[in-house]
Amino acid sequence: MEFQYKGLKASFDRHLVTEEEVDRQLQRMQQQNPRIALVEDRPTQAGDEIVLDYAGFVGDEQFAGGTAENQTLVLGSGTFIPGFEDQLLDKVVGEKVTVTVTFPETYHAENLAGKEAQFHCTIHQIRVKTEYALDDVFAKEVGGCDTLEEMRRKLRESMQAFTDERGEMDLQDRLMRQAAETLELEISPEQLEAAVDEQMQTLKAQLEQQGLTLEMYCAFLNTTPEKLCQEAEPNARTAIRFQAAVDKIVELEGLEASQEDIGQAVAIIARQNNMTVEQLKPYYNEEFEQAVIRSVLTGKALELVRKEAVIEE
Repeated sequence: MEFQYKGLKASFDRHLVTEEEVDRQLQRMQQQNPRIALVEDRPTQAGDEIVLDYAGFVGDEQFAGGTAENQTLVLGSGTFIPGFEDQLLDKVVGEKVTVTVTFPETYHAENLAGKEAQFHCTIHQIRVKTEYALDDVFAKEVGGCDTLEEMRRKLRESMQAFTDERGEMDLQDRLMRQAAETLELEISPEQLEAAVDEQMQTLKAQLEQQGLTLEMYCAFLNTTPEKLCQEAEPNARTAIRFQAAVDKIVELEGLEASQEDIGQAVAIIARQNNMTVEQLKPYYNEEFEQAVIRSVLTGKALELVRKEAVIEE
C-alpha cells in the first residue's frame, strides 16, 4: 500500500459555545473568586479571615520558624496549633495579643515538642468572604471589564477560541492516524516494549503528582502492572505508527526545525510552566533539545497533512 498523507478526507463538526455554557463558566468563576470585604465595626469571630504578624517564644528565646508577617489565617480552620486560633477570637484590629499554647508531644520539631510557647500577635485586618452577585461589580473586580455584558462577550470569545483549538488539534490527530494506517511498517517486539514502558512511566509520573503509586492504582482497579502493560499495547502500537508517519513526512517533504522555530517552542514551554527562558536553561540539555525539535517537526507535519486534506465541515 502506498503511503497516503495528502488528499485525506475527514469531517469537522465545529462546536459553537452556547449561552448556557457561558453561564456555567461565570458561575464557576463566581464560586472560585469570593469577594473579600474588610470588617471594621466589630471584633473577630469564628470564620473570619485575619491578617496578622506573630513571633513565637519559648521562655525568653525566640525560636526559628515561629515568626511571620502579614500571615492570613481563617479562625476556626484548625490550621495552627490547638488553642492558638481560639485566643484570637473577640479581638479588634490593631490589638496586640499574647497567645499561649503547648506544642503536642508528637510535634515534628523535637526542640519544641511538648513545650509551652507564647506567640506575640498583632492583628492588622479582619476580613470576610462573601459571594459576588453576577453584576457589573463582579465584571470589574474579577473579569477586568466595565460591564457584565462585556465580560460575557469576552468570555464567550475565549471559550470559543479554546473549543476551536481543541477541535483543530483533534482533527489533525485523526488525519495523521489515518495517514499512519497507510504506512507499511513492521513493529518489532523491542519497539513495542519500549513504547509500552514509556506509557507506563508517564502513568507513574501522573500518579505521583496525585500522591499515588502504581501499586495503589492497581489495587483500586483490581488489576496488575502486567495486565496494564498488556492493555497498553494497542495504544503503544498506534503511537509507534503515528511517530513513524510523522518521520516519513518529514523525510519526504524535507521539513526542518529552524533556530527560530526551536526558540519559539522553548518560549511556549517556559510560559506553560510559569518560568522564564532563563529559568529553563538549566534543564536544557541535548535530550531536551531533541524533544523540542521532534515536537516542532511533528507540528509541521500535522499542519501539512491538515492543509492538504479535504475537510467537510
